[in-house]
Amino acid sequence: MKETTITNTVVLSTGMKGSPGSPFNPEAAEVALRFHRSLPMYEETKLVSLQTAAEELGVKAIHLKDESTRFGLKSFKGLGGSYAVFRILCDKLGLDYRTAVFNDFMTDENREKCSEVIFVTATDGNHGKGVAWASKLFGCKAYVYMPAGSVEARRKAIEDAGAEQAVISDLNYDKVVQYARRQAEEKGWTLIQDTSWEGYEKIPHWIVEGYLTMGVEICEQLDGDVPTHVFLQAGVGAMAGGILGYLSNIFAAKEPVFTIVEPMTVACLYESAKAGDGSIRSISGDPVTIMAGLNCGTPCGITWKTIRDRASFYCACTDEVSENAMRELARFPNEKERVVAGECGAVTYGVLKEIMKDDSLKREMGINEDSIILLISTEGDTDPKGYDRILSK
Repeated sequence: MKETTITNTVVLSTGMKGSPGSPFNPEAAEVALRFHRSLPMYEETKLVSLQTAAEELGVKAIHLKDESTRFGLKSFKGLGGSYAVFRILCDKLGLDYRTAVFNDFMTDENREKCSEVIFVTATDGNHGKGVAWASKLFGCKAYVYMPAGSVEARRKAIEDAGAEQAVISDLNYDKVVQYARRQAEEKGWTLIQDTSWEGYEKIPHWIVEGYLTMGVEICEQLDGDVPTHVFLQAGVGAMAGGILGYLSNIFAAKEPVFTIVEPMTVACLYESAKAGDGSIRSISGDPVTIMAGLNCGTPCGITWKTIRDRASFYCACTDEVSENAMRELARFPNEKERVVAGECGAVTYGVLKEIMKDDSLKREMGINEDSIILLISTEGDTDPKGYDRILSK
């Protein structure tokens, strides 16, 4: 295990230790994709080729999945939220999730049953908006709670998406998750959370499976290219673990090098990996970062094992790394390469740029002129004023 410090980033090298494979497999992904394709507003998001950046950095290709247009929500989170709502309602209505489609929920009888279901969740913004949107889509209700410091624009966007109520609390993320859990227990609501703990694993697993639609799209869009390196941002690590697990199954014959990226102030996966005993570590206190969707103190239990066993590198970076990347992605000379990437969306590109400044680190990670890099911009300008402020610097 080795730590390398660059100007605004620290990199932990662990190497892959576990056996190949993960529960986030092609079979689960195809079921989620079939459901998503049944939604009237489903549209595949773009995989952008950042050829200008690839030439500048001296690699073969950089592919970036742009999730800023997903379902009109400016984030990938609607994939997990809608699939979890679908699976929960299939159970309540006695439908087979393997064959059911969205139109099955449009009958008068099923709409009436759905109207009685109330969901609750905690969110930094995007997950709650996805749950609110999906709840409204199926005719259910949703209550959403947010941690202290959340941006008002994101709170309002959640209510606009369909939440009965979205409230900014005075609690940090982990504590607001526990508050939402208590609300569910006391009021008989259904908690739909993208992190897990003992006894609460089924619904988070469905959320992660919903994210796999993004993985299927990516593999089809790569058109035969096999990524050598994949950088995945993580809050609790639900998306990162799901996509990592899916890609490690798809590319098992020649597995990419996986790198996890987090804010330096709240790098719970980094610290868990650094501990070296296989157990989860939490970040205490009230950490601050502009990357609101990644400001989570405790890893997701159902994806941690996959990340622990398959990721080779962990990076923790300052907010400046993301800000620089947001500006660059928005201003590429070639208009086709420009991406509206929010604070969480841009950070993996920012970290890649940092790594490419260090020749010894590049060699250790195996990044060279033959490398094919895969990134995911997980969100667009979910805080429009904040986005404009960062771009104007």
